[in-house]
Amino acid sequence: MSKQLLREYYELCEGGICQDLLTEAEKRFVKGGGMMLSGKLQEADCQNGNGRQYPFNILEREVKKYAGVVEDNRALGELDHPDSSIINLANVSHMVTQVWMEGNDVMGKCKVLQTPSGQILRTLVESGVKIGISSRGMGSVTERMGKTIVEDDFQLICFDIVSEPSTPGAFVGMTENKSINEGIQKSNKILTLLKGILEE
Repeated sequence: MSKQLLREYYELCEGGICQDLLTEAEKRFVKGGGMMLSGKLQEADCQNGNGRQYPFNILEREVKKYAGVVEDNRALGELDHPDSSIINLANVSHMVTQVWMEGNDVMGKCKVLQTPSGQILRTLVESGVKIGISSRGMGSVTERMGKTIVEDDFQLICFDIVSEPSTPGAFVGMTENKSINEGIQKSNKILTLLKGILEE
């Protein structure tokens, strides 16, 4: 069996409503104008929209490893899903700040960064676009009893922000302390800047 790039799509917050998962420090960050995203990042022992199933023990192992990357402030993710196992720093939009298992669900929190892709992500969320999250990893799969099972060689790489999650019913919600009007004004400014750059 050869390893392949495995990408799974989820929605960060069920029904678009974020749970109050933030610490006091994170709430201060949000109050100061920052943006946090939180919710379910992945799910074990459940066939997802891509037809794959991740055994609990494999996903739990990878989450524990990934928690070390989170602690080192290296848990970066991209806006949209590249066909690569390498994280492109030029396209980084967010950083996972916490990850943990809650039953079969992988839960997490992401800080939206002040990068070009982070600004686009923020604009999309503030404009009401439903955003999902997608795990990216390398591993092999086998077919068993009509199911595509991810094998023990799976390695979690990162979580990216995408437009199409594979788990129905849980789109991203945001936690931030800005009014809708301020968000729209910022969105318009960013879109104008992007349009100017593209026309150059």
